[in-house]
Amino acid sequence: MAGNLHLPVVDLASPDLRAAAESIRQACVEHGFFYVTNHGVDRGLLEAVFAQSKGFFDLPMEEKMTLLRSANHRGYTPPYAEKLDASSQFVGDLKESFYIGPIDDGDMHNYINQWPSEECLPSWKETMKLYIAAVLDTGTRILSLIALGLDLDADFFHKIGALNCPSTFLRLLHYPGEVNESDSRNYGASAHSDYGVITLLVTDGTPGLQICREKDRNPQLWEDVHHIDGALIINIGDLLERWTNYVFRSTLHRVVAVGKERYSVAFFLDPNPDTLVQCLESCCSEACPPRFPPIKSGDCIVGRINSTYK
Repeated sequence: MAGNLHLPVVDLASPDLRAAAESIRQACVEHGFFYVTNHGVDRGLLEAVFAQSKGFFDLPMEEKMTLLRSANHRGYTPPYAEKLDASSQFVGDLKESFYIGPIDDGDMHNYINQWPSEECLPSWKETMKLYIAAVLDTGTRILSLIALGLDLDADFFHKIGALNCPSTFLRLLHYPGEVNESDSRNYGASAHSDYGVITLLVTDGTPGLQICREKDRNPQLWEDVHHIDGALIINIGDLLERWTNYVFRSTLHRVVAVGKERYSVAFFLDPNPDTLVQCLESCCSEACPPRFPPIKSGDCIVGRINSTYK
């Protein structure tokens, strides 16, 4: 069952930063998802990313498998390799994907990424690097507004070192159109919440993304997230939920098969792995003490990622 959903739309070009921050705070409390417009990512670049993504996923399986996901979670993940909902009766989700980790020419992370050959896809690597730089800038602006919405300084995440070599991952995703009869009730991506702080998502407009705002409701109510041309979809993850002592709530989401191929691009913006995540002062009090002990960001996220793979 899917209901109608109207998520907040935040204009990142608004001169009223406090109003934008309050809109984001309300969205994070009530929905865990929102849209942003005027985000600064060029439409032509978005189109190029989707074209390059399709070019890779159109390659023969044996060629894609030469870039199989490494132990450092870089590279290609074939269909059924990931199971986001441990209770799913299926061996794995339908989607295939490609992970690209942090990009920094002066940092070792750049050398453990995997890339398709330039002979095969000559513009692929440069297109992805340009997109990562653009969407990282957008994500940093959103984190500043999140900080303001939490009664913190706009540069809070900078000051604590969270954005000093942040843990960033770009994930290209392809969902199949037609599926086998045995997969008729399987999901492109089964129900899950994201592990980190924020995710910036862009889709090709094909439907399928749904959210469930009440995790513990039975039966669950799933609502369709509609496409807004030119907007990015933002959602918060479990680490930000933990950081805010459940003031913000991460939201279950999934992708259902709709009988049509679907492409999307997710950018995960998380803190430097050594960042200590502990309850923010504005989110706890004597009446509402911290629910979680402090933990390093990297320890929390890596544990979650490792549990996702067989």
